[in-house]
Amino acid sequence: MNSGKKSSRGRQQSKKTSQYSSAKKFNDKKKFPKKFEDKSISRKKRVTSEKEKTTTTKPPKNASSNESIRLNKYISNSGICSRREADVYIKSGSASVNGKIVTEMGFKVSPTDEVRFDGSLISPEKKRYVLLNKPKNFITTMDDDRGRKTVMELVANASKERIYPVGRLDRNTTGLLLFTNDGELAKKLTHPKHNIQKLYHASLDKKLSMRDMQKIAEGFILDEKRVLVDEISYIINQPKSEVGVKIHSGRNRIVRRIFEHFNYSVVKLDRVIFAGLTKKDLPRGHWRHLTEMEINTLKML
Repeated sequence: MNSGKKSSRGRQQSKKTSQYSSAKKFNDKKKFPKKFEDKSISRKKRVTSEKEKTTTTKPPKNASSNESIRLNKYISNSGICSRREADVYIKSGSASVNGKIVTEMGFKVSPTDEVRFDGSLISPEKKRYVLLNKPKNFITTMDDDRGRKTVMELVANASKERIYPVGRLDRNTTGLLLFTNDGELAKKLTHPKHNIQKLYHASLDKKLSMRDMQKIAEGFILDEKRVLVDEISYIINQPKSEVGVKIHSGRNRIVRRIFEHFNYSVVKLDRVIFAGLTKKDLPRGHWRHLTEMEINTLKML
């Protein structure tokens, strides 16, 4: 009987010990802080001392964050070249970050990093595309030491990023002029090999003869170089002095010089189409941002 009591007491003691042990384990769990995620900090568990708890943990160098981007994209965004081309330049040692040459593919940079390409500081500004319907008496330049009005005055409030005109229009020539900070696209739109078409409406001082129109259409030599127009025709329901000329040449003042070669003076010259962009709903002297569709179309030319 004594052995029974002892056994019962032993079972009770064992039960209390088990309960205490379980409670202790549960309370131990409460000592750990709640889990949290921080992309700039490693998720690996580590034991910290009381001193470490009061010290701010700095993210490791080149840690990934929402603001960090790949170096090739950074270079591409600066307008130097495409991402694929940037990879080639990175491998060849053309890029440096914070004074150190980087050749690692996939290397990420943050907005605070100093990135240089061939020694020159670059910046990945957001790309802007602004279309202006240029009026007369504005010159296509960033500034003018003679105090003449420039096209930059007309687009001063179009973008906080610094944008540049793509190509040129004479002071007295009106019509479409594109501005952007996308160097890669600007180069594409102005290089002759891409055959970017422009349509001009020329008002002449006299009727253009059918014979001269035919000569222009067939091509001719101007300043020892052959001139070819894509199309030339009279403007429908207008006098024969109103002529439309479609051309992809980027030679300086080429449209005016074409007619001057055949003894005609251009009274008015208006660029009505540039690389597929039109003046629809864009009054003279006003500008607008390109749509996403227009931007994508330009990049596919």
